[in-house]
Order: sequence, then structure tokens, then C-alpha cells
Amino acid sequence: MVSDTTKPLPIIAITSGEPAGIGPDIIISALSEQAFPARLVVLADPELLKSRAKTLGLTANIISIEQACDTPFHKKGDIFVLPIQQAIKSTAGILDIANSPYVLETLRQAGEGCIHGEFDAIVTPPVHKGILCETGVHFSGHTEFFQAQCQSPHVVMMLATEVMKVALVTTHLPLKDVSSAITEQSISLVIRALNKDLQEKFAIKQPRILVCGLNPHAGEDGHLGKEEIDVIIPTLDKLRQEGLDLIGPLPADTLFTPKYLDNADCALAMYHDQGLPVLKYSGFGNAVNITLGLPIIRTSVDHGTAIDLAGTGKANNGSLKVAIQHAINMANNAKKFST
Repeated sequence: MVSDTTKPLPIIAITSGEPAGIGPDIIISALSEQAFPARLVVLADPELLKSRAKTLGLTANIISIEQACDTPFHKKGDIFVLPIQQAIKSTAGILDIANSPYVLETLRQAGEGCIHGEFDAIVTPPVHKGILCETGVHFSGHTEFFQAQCQSPHVVMMLATEVMKVALVTTHLPLKDVSSAITEQSISLVIRALNKDLQEKFAIKQPRILVCGLNPHAGEDGHLGKEEIDVIIPTLDKLRQEGLDLIGPLPADTLFTPKYLDNADCALAMYHDQGLPVLKYSGFGNAVNITLGLPIIRTSVDHGTAIDLAGTGKANNGSLKVAIQHAINMANNAKKFST
């Protein structure tokens, strides 16, 4: 892809993920295989990237910089790095708790840089939650980390492929707790944040959102559950009075069909395994995880650290490429919206 260098290009921060995982691998391969229409800055230890490139047998031009604004538009094979030093040299496939502070520091600097306007968006390869938590720091995920850093009261998890976008009312809850978490407040907060970011970051003037029911057949008029009648329908009716374009609640077993998806911008599932299995079946490895409700733009890959694949050359970089391109598009849309 050829960049128009006469226009200001967004600066995208890319963290390096777990150094023993495939994060460094997919960064090196993705940035070596194609040019992106942005200025890309990798927050990492340059020696980690150089060592991993050698292990993978890849040629990359790894260049250390002092500040993000020094970064030119991206050219295939160039990797500009804001240096953050590891505690010890990492080895592909072998986790080491000593480098957990390094991982957290890459996230901290990326978030701070975005908050203060140094970066226009953040892209995050996978981290290993377990090894981070072993340091005594409770780390439940990137989403919660950036939510706390940005002091955002509520965030929304959305995954996207080329054919669909799926957001969630509840995320990582046991099924037994989902029903009680489906409230007027939770639904309203998610839908308002989703609608706002679809407008401002995806340039959709009047988003049309499909809403899943909670129960089979969306409750079957109360015969298969009362949540639709008692909570979901009244809440959607109130939001429609605010001008939001909401379709539903619809049965989840028919919502994810072309009849509905072809005429909507996003689907809203009530819980994690209601919506994400469908999306991941349609595009796993080429999907992107997007955090909405933040004052910053953050996208991520749709997979984990794959420790067993690190350094083997077998890691798929497709999701990272999609995450980078989504971050670029969202940053450009946000700039247009604010002007």
C-alpha cells in the first residue's frame, strides 16, 4: 500500500507483548511484509527484536528513535523502536517473571503516550496474564489496564472481521452470573458507548445495531425467560427515544445470518460465548479486538501468546495486520470527526 506522504499520517504505537511469545515474531514479519499508511512505533527492547529476527531468519531494519515524532511513514522492512530495556535477555518459548515489569512498562508508556497525544492509537500483541500476575500485580487484561490508566468508568469489548462486528454487554462472567448482570444500566452504558464510537471512530453517521436476546428464541414471549420482557425490551425502547437505531431483541440463533447482518453495522451479544464463537468461526486469525469507551484508540490481536510457536516461524501475523489497519482507520476517522 502506498502512503500519501503529503498528508499527516497517524502515529500508531505497537507494544511488543510477552517477549517469550509470538509478539516479537508477528511484529517483525508483519512490518517486513507490507507497508502501512501510518507512522509505526514499536515499544520494545531493540535487542529483543534483532535477536528474534535472527532466529526467524528475517531481515529487518530495526532503528532506535528518541521520540515518536521522529518516525517517518512506514516502509516495508523498517521497524522504528522506542527503546525499553528488558530486565534480562529473553528466550523464545521460555517465560521468565523477571521480564514482567518490562511488559507492563511497554503498556504504561503506550497508554501515557496516547493520553498525551504522542500517539494516535495503540495496537497490542498478546501478553501472558499468568506470568504478569506472578509478580504480585493483579493483571486481568489489556482492557482493564487501559481502563484504569484512562480512568474510564465503562468500556466495551468489540471484535471485528471483514464481515461483522460483535460487541458484548458482559464479558468474562460465569454463565450463572450473566442474567443478574443484564440490567437497564449495563445495557444502556454499553449501547451508548458503542453508538458513540461507531460514529466517531468508524465514521458511521447513524449506526444500526442488532441486539441479541438473552434466552433461546429471545424468551419466546416470556415462556423461556423473562429478561427480555422485564429488562431488555423496555431499555431498548428508552434508547430508541434518544434516536438510536436498535433492532431487537432478536434470537441469537438467527441474528447472525445475512438477512440481519447485511443491513446492520454491529451486533450486540449479551454474553461472551453468545457472540464471539460465531465471529471467530467466520474470521479467526484475521479478527481484531477493539476496546470502546476509552478516550484513546486501542486494538489488539484475537489470539494468545502461543509460547510453543515462538521463534519457529509458524506464527500467523494476519490478526496483527488487521489490528494495525483498524487502528489507522479509526485514528483517521477520529481526526476527521474532531475537525
